[in-house]
Amino acid sequence: MKIGVDAMGGDFAPDAVVSGAILAQKSLSPDQQIILFGDKDKIIPILKREGVSEDSFEIVHCSEVIGMGDHPAKAFNQKPDSSISVGFKHLAMGKIDGFASAGSTGAMLVGAMYSVKQVNGIIRPAIATYIPVSETEFNLLLDVGINPDCKPDVLHQYGILGSLYAKFVLNIANPRVALLNIGEEEEKGNLVTKSAFELMKDATEFNFVGNVEGNQLFSNDKTDVVVCDGFVGNVVLKEAEAIYHILKKRKIQDPFFERFNFENYGGTPVLGVNAPVIIGHGVSNAKAIMNMIFQTREVIGSNLCQKIKEAFN
Repeated sequence: MKIGVDAMGGDFAPDAVVSGAILAQKSLSPDQQIILFGDKDKIIPILKREGVSEDSFEIVHCSEVIGMGDHPAKAFNQKPDSSISVGFKHLAMGKIDGFASAGSTGAMLVGAMYSVKQVNGIIRPAIATYIPVSETEFNLLLDVGINPDCKPDVLHQYGILGSLYAKFVLNIANPRVALLNIGEEEEKGNLVTKSAFELMKDATEFNFVGNVEGNQLFSNDKTDVVVCDGFVGNVVLKEAEAIYHILKKRKIQDPFFERFNFENYGGTPVLGVNAPVIIGHGVSNAKAIMNMIFQTREVIGSNLCQKIKEAFN
């Protein structure tokens, strides 16, 4: 297994990325290898500083970087030797099994859509995140940002994607899928959620359990997967992050609330494209990068992309 990592992606790159890769490597098996994409002249000194041989990692030298302020689509094309562009070229050619970056989210989405491309039959890919429900369990929430406007058939497909992720990555035998709404009753919601409910209630591809409200998000009494459009999902995600930061600021310590720390998960998978792509948080530190790499390993190892292809073709 070859895990590609953008060494130049993120606010604290390449320092945090290389340090996180070193941490991750300690837990990888001999057949699991991290491939770093980035400027060798910046990566190698960090390895030496940490007492790690430069031969410990395969480094693919890239002379350019797509910055957070660059226009994603233009930069992807105008900077062909950037770490993100080269990483996606390797992914599309099968030289790596998955690609992860804490760099430009827009550029990562452009790469996912135009290099490895979406799975045939998928209308719109989604990105998913974890919502803690206990000290050991969590729900899966999607979409959390790619598609702020979703048609009912897209939400229906998100039910399929979320169910497959929960089954093959989280090992939930028969995942319960719910639609996020303003009420549990079938007739509640706007035109989109009402129409989506009609499609989802007759679904044979997943176990639909109906609507859930916002106050049920942090409980798995009813569901394992929560479906919503990217606008609502992103608001939920940012509010959860805000609550965590408020608790930290007020010095409130609790194992459950610590699970809201994004560093524990590292990144969000892009679901519905032909190869594993993981997008990390721009402010990722070494711990977050380590977990981003672990999550990439899990998605690769689960053969999720192939399972999605089989479900839609």
